[in-house]
Amino acid sequence: MEYVEKGIIKKVTGGLYTIKLDPGEQPLSGMQICCRARGSFRHSGMSPLVGDRVSVRYSDRSFTAENGRVEVSPEWADIMIAAVEERKNALIRPPMANLDLMFVTLASASPEPSLNVTDKLISIAEFNGIEPVIVVGKCELDPEAAQNIKEVYEKAGYEVYLLSCLEGIGVEEFCAAAREKMKGRISAFAGASGVGKSTLMNNLFPGLGLGTGSVSRKTERGKQTTRTVELFDTDGGYIADTPGFSMLDFERFDFFGRDDLAHTFREFRESLGECRYKKCTYLKEDGCAVIERVRAGEIAPSRHQSYCELYEILKNKHDWDKR
Repeated sequence: MEYVEKGIIKKVTGGLYTIKLDPGEQPLSGMQICCRARGSFRHSGMSPLVGDRVSVRYSDRSFTAENGRVEVSPEWADIMIAAVEERKNALIRPPMANLDLMFVTLASASPEPSLNVTDKLISIAEFNGIEPVIVVGKCELDPEAAQNIKEVYEKAGYEVYLLSCLEGIGVEEFCAAAREKMKGRISAFAGASGVGKSTLMNNLFPGLGLGTGSVSRKTERGKQTTRTVELFDTDGGYIADTPGFSMLDFERFDFFGRDDLAHTFREFRESLGECRYKKCTYLKEDGCAVIERVRAGEIAPSRHQSYCELYEILKNKHDWDKR
């Protein structure tokens, strides 16, 4: 007999998918299983991702049932991913699908904060319909820098948290708010290595026991502590432990075009189409409504600078860059 069940991919390792099946009345309902995907995925060039909702097929040979206890066969015989449901979104790096919430994380110091990298991550999130929340950690190292960052992103319309896990400042408030926001959603922490993502996640859910790393004194770069993407169960949702983003991610992958960029800057939106020139690029034109708001102090100069830099990256992308 054949069965079909639905579930979510929690981890991918060497072509083997760890899947949490939905509760139900079929033999493997509610269980966590490992299996491979149908060969047709390879031929189509489409690979299932962590966070994908999938249909899994299996047969009576896939499990044993004795005294009311069901056990999956050791070789996962006849179990495979048969189909992937339509995605809300998909990121290439880290390879994830269906993200709802992204905690964009940076440190006030060590490593030195890069607002340009932060703005890249926010733009990618905005374009993909992912809610960004800004988290500034290690605030004890440079309280003034942390406060300046907070002002930049609150002015842009984002929720911002300042934290010091070392001194316990702001951690309790953040954890309470984050747990509430994460219910029923797939969430991820994004940011460069060494900014404290795993430490924050351990504070949120102490049972995770994620590895944490230090920052190299020589390079001021974080030492990578997370090798693969994995979803962990939370209160009715999932949180992803993801590898740190690098500056190459936005440049290498074709997330969107330059004409879409301005729409990913939340504070620009009310000014779009209000400029003197219909085809304004919002870079330096006379009569640009966005630039006028920068001059008036309504938009942070660093945000407009990031926009200009990202625009140049997208302007110089070619079709062969997408391959």
